[in-house]
Amino acid sequence: MSTLKPAVLALEDGSVFRGRAFGADAAIAGECVFNTSMTGYQEIITDPSYFGQIVTMTAVQIGNYGINEEDAESSAPKASGFVVRELSSITSNWRSTVSLTDYLARHGIPGISEVDTRAITKKLRVDGAMKCCLSTLPLSDEEAVSRARSWRDMAGSDYVKDVTCTQPYLWLPNADANHNKQYLPAGTTFSATHTPARHFKVAAYDFGAKYTIFRKLVRHGFDVHVFPATATHEQILDQGVDCLFLSNGPGDPAALPYIHKTVTALLPKLPTFGICLGHQMITHAIGGTTFKLKFGHRGGNQPVKNVETGKVSITAQNHGFATDPKSIEKGGGKVTEINLNDGTVEGLRHNSLPVFSVQYHPEAAPGPNDADALFLDFHRLVESRKAGRI
Repeated sequence: MSTLKPAVLALEDGSVFRGRAFGADAAIAGECVFNTSMTGYQEIITDPSYFGQIVTMTAVQIGNYGINEEDAESSAPKASGFVVRELSSITSNWRSTVSLTDYLARHGIPGISEVDTRAITKKLRVDGAMKCCLSTLPLSDEEAVSRARSWRDMAGSDYVKDVTCTQPYLWLPNADANHNKQYLPAGTTFSATHTPARHFKVAAYDFGAKYTIFRKLVRHGFDVHVFPATATHEQILDQGVDCLFLSNGPGDPAALPYIHKTVTALLPKLPTFGICLGHQMITHAIGGTTFKLKFGHRGGNQPVKNVETGKVSITAQNHGFATDPKSIEKGGGKVTEINLNDGTVEGLRHNSLPVFSVQYHPEAAPGPNDADALFLDFHRLVESRKAGRI
């Protein structure tokens, strides 16, 4: 483990943080963001929504339970780099198969530890998310800052094309039992009765989807047919699907006009559920707009209020853009949920079409399972449509 090697993190404002290197020997530029989750670093670094971003963890110690084969949200790490206060020298968990540093090294991802992550986080909260450079190779402060400033902005970037699948495929629920177990209390055995008896065929757009979303859809009565982001509305409808799901993904939602066009064509045809970027695609499809947040919402403790029921849920989130609430009204949209920290839009539904979405991640279950019922709501919505009730 190469924790004695020096590393540098430089921000576009000229701030430089020097620490110890871990992971791969590499120099990478990206957008510096922070995540407030106490656990779940494996899910974070493998979330495709972090493509192009260098993630700073606010939790003090990272890496203590290693990496296992079941909890990855994609086939490999998608974050560009990783920043931690302390990298655990011990990996201790019965499910662990490799240490965090060896896992990142295997996939070419650099990391830096022994830096003041509180100072980094405060700077990002005050000044906003910044372009940065992380290097575990010899690099002067001046060169690191220069590389940070020359990286292209996240705003205006289409990163979906870098993480979407290349061909349609069927998500097989029994291909790997470890990846498709029910989330049940310890000691509870899996029972097929937890899955609705009636299954529906869902076309799931992969904009950078997390594996757990597909697992949740399967567990809630859907046969998941996955399509790349470039699939046309004709290709979707030709498959005879019952409904449409729009996944999470990275980059600027306004930079994806080819997806906006496709979703616009599909919304009148199919009951639709969107998560994160999928929520933003619905926003644009009905004529709304999105904007870049100052530093985004990333963590497992975000409070969201349903303005129709008054219910407050604790949610997991990972996004740097948000919906303009006034912009969706002309397209028949209505705000259903808001973030209690800053009042931004966290959910919407269409007034006349069977379409709804949330900005947060109901599949992530960051301790509470408050938002799990959204998958049941989707199944009921499709069932109502098939029965001719809507």
